[in-house]
Amino acid sequence: MSATTTRTKNRRLAGWLFLLVAGMFGFGYALVPLYNVFCEITGLNGKSATLVVASQAATQVDSSRLITVEFAVNVSGIPWLVTRPERARIQVHPGEAMTVAYRARSLVDNLTAGQAIPSVTPARAARYFRKTECFCFSTQELQAREERLMPLTFVVDPQLPDEVKTITLSYAVYPVPGRTPTNS
Repeated sequence: MSATTTRTKNRRLAGWLFLLVAGMFGFGYALVPLYNVFCEITGLNGKSATLVVASQAATQVDSSRLITVEFAVNVSGIPWLVTRPERARIQVHPGEAMTVAYRARSLVDNLTAGQAIPSVTPARAARYFRKTECFCFSTQELQAREERLMPLTFVVDPQLPDEVKTITLSYAVYPVPGRTPTNS
């Protein structure tokens, strides 16, 4: 094999490797928008309105329609038992303030701390689901074997599109690093 052929093959290989690296960089750069599109399509990771936005919105109750709100909770990596409200599914009129409570119980003999991360589905309903009081706004601490009700007050905005009939509010509860024992 001649030196010219080897150089040509090396240049071609270098070109392909450069394209591969550029493609990987481009994919990494586009990953966040792609993830957002994926979440929008699948309804995962819906973010609801913040406390500031919710408190600014003066809403009128729309008694002409009912919206079903379902509640779910998933606890991961923390020695707690968290149960959804007694009524796992309720119906509310848009604009009507509603309060429910989750029950949390520590399963260990030490102080533990957790943070609840909310998600609203379908994703297009997230901006219309406004929490005015929520245990997810701050870290929750439970003493040894303590049991506590954790309230949630919310309003479904009357501007919610008519095709949305059911909203699911799901919480994932995670330990707060450094404030929860790892060997329980």
